Amino acid sequence: MLDDRGSSSGQSLVKAVVRDRYGTTEVLGVEDIDVPVVGAEDVLVRVRATSLNLSDWECLIGSPAYSRVGGRRRVLGSDIAGTVEAIGAEVTRFAVGDEVYGDNLGRMGGFAELATAPESVLAHKPSELTFVQASTLPQAGAIAVQGTALAAPGRRMLINGAGGGSGSFAIQLAKAAGAEVVAVDNAEKLDFMRSLGADEVVDYRVRDVTRDRGSYDVVLDMVAHRNPFAYRRMLAPAGTYRCAGGSVPALLGVATVGAVAAKATRRSVGVLMVKTGPERFGPLAAQCVSGEVDIHIDRTFALDEVPDALRYLGEGHALGKVVVEIP
Repeated sequence: MLDDRGSSSGQSLVKAVVRDRYGTTEVLGVEDIDVPVVGAEDVLVRVRATSLNLSDWECLIGSPAYSRVGGRRRVLGSDIAGTVEAIGAEVTRFAVGDEVYGDNLGRMGGFAELATAPESVLAHKPSELTFVQASTLPQAGAIAVQGTALAAPGRRMLINGAGGGSGSFAIQLAKAAGAEVVAVDNAEKLDFMRSLGADEVVDYRVRDVTRDRGSYDVVLDMVAHRNPFAYRRMLAPAGTYRCAGGSVPALLGVATVGAVAAKATRRSVGVLMVKTGPERFGPLAAQCVSGEVDIHIDRTFALDEVPDALRYLGEGHALGKVVVEIP
């Protein structure tokens, strides 16, 4: 319910990109849908920008299997930035007109003109950042910040899938921490990763880095798909491997067999359990405002171009972040 601090603009329908089944971009269509219902702890956001993450593509196609947890969302898009249109009766941190951003992964709905989000997932947008810039930070930033926590001077860190959204932040954070960074992705992204500060760049189609025995103190893997013993082989003594995404067999292998087998060799192999929320991406936003970290936006798309944006991301072309902008 809404209290007297705000109400919706009077719209009964909003434009959104919707789907009614799992599949690739052919299942998406632009429709008019009802304005989302605002709960007591919810904020109704007029969406100005939504950045794309691999999770959007995975939830679209319904694979890996964990992407179906929570059910099929009709409207995708989790990393939103916009203005507060209305607030629920128990909301205390925001008022109508505030500029906000956050990761609405539990509910999604960002590929629409209006979306509801729990108050807890949102933060006030720094005035120095545009809506497009702010939308790139919540999910990718949280992964990058936590995934590079062990980067330090004298440590050699490998980042697999480093040319995408999380990777573009992770390279910069690891370098800022003093680590030597080896960045892995496809050939199209080598120059881009080098421009972010990577000391060495690798085309995964040409070189299998899991054969670099004992070479890395820290590994952050965005797209795990190999046997966990291959990941253990990469690590230097007391090294740490963490994956932030990948196939279900690979993740299960890392979480079980890999973790147990690694203990015998003083190496740590596991899944990066990413904690979300403003306290996780807020510090990175401050670094972006100060100029310590750059935000790299490859392309922006209009709302009715969401299928093209998702296809571009899903095919692995994105250099940094891809954003849907709603004027």
